[in-house]
Amino acid sequence: MLAESNNYVPWAAARVNLDFEVIHLNKNGAHYGKIHRKYGHLIEAGVDGIFTVGTAGEFWALSIEEKKRIYQGTVAAAKGRVPVYLGTGANTTREAVRLAELAQEAGADCLSVLTPNFINPSPEELFRPYRAIARAVDLPVLLYTNPDRTGVGISADLAVRLAEEVDNIAGIKDSSGDLGLTAEYLRRTPDEFHVLMGRDTLIYAGLAQGAAGAIAASANIAPELSVGIFENFVWGDMNKALDFQQRLAPLRLAFGLGTFPAMLKAGAELLGLPAGPPRAPVGRLSAAQRQQLREVLVQMGKIEAGRREPVVEYRETSGALQTV
Repeated sequence: MLAESNNYVPWAAARVNLDFEVIHLNKNGAHYGKIHRKYGHLIEAGVDGIFTVGTAGEFWALSIEEKKRIYQGTVAAAKGRVPVYLGTGANTTREAVRLAELAQEAGADCLSVLTPNFINPSPEELFRPYRAIARAVDLPVLLYTNPDRTGVGISADLAVRLAEEVDNIAGIKDSSGDLGLTAEYLRRTPDEFHVLMGRDTLIYAGLAQGAAGAIAASANIAPELSVGIFENFVWGDMNKALDFQQRLAPLRLAFGLGTFPAMLKAGAELLGLPAGPPRAPVGRLSAAQRQQLREVLVQMGKIEAGRREPVVEYRETSGALQTV
């Protein structure tokens, strides 16, 4: 399945969904800046991979050229310290294949391919594009199912078929929130097929079922929590792993503030990290929602109750917005 070659991606670690090369808008249209913060604070927290152009990265709002530049910027910023996972999902097979090729050219270690959305493809109509995408590259390919967002899921039958018939389909990011389905992925797929949890509130439960790790959007704000779940689970301290999971829950539940990913961007700004506004039509959190999020972060110990909110400013330079 996933051979031990130069393209092999180590799976035995918690993973993080990081999207700080965020979109910023001004009156002249859409711009995105360079990746201004290196991934040092995340890597130092113990994450073992970086995943960009996923759900938290507003993939739906990016052009192919923007994705290409983000792919390149992410690989450059990671500097080989951890594997880089790049999202290459698209509604058409042609575009998804092109994105996969661009991600490979940029130096990705693994691809994550979300199902299409809006359309309602049959299992065969999902099998064929995943096979085409995987055949177009020499990289491990991670299936990505998030039916609450896309309206399209990946059944256990389809996951088994893809795992058995396509050599470099190496696993799945499971954001279904359905532990019964997670268990079927784990029970029925080959041992070399890896299940990574995509629902942050279910990391501990997934690991207990045999999942290999997690891609956690909440790690944009609190990477130490998802890392703590994983590391303590591996070390055999189940009580401490469960404690980290319970500590993460309030942050994950705050995802309902505003329209996703506005809450993640606001959270990053509250921590002093450049994030910029979401791309329209998604707007920023309201003042009341931002205060709710601030209270969650105070309760988690991420910021002090009396701390003045940091100011993250931007300036436009040569068509890109840079933090100052």
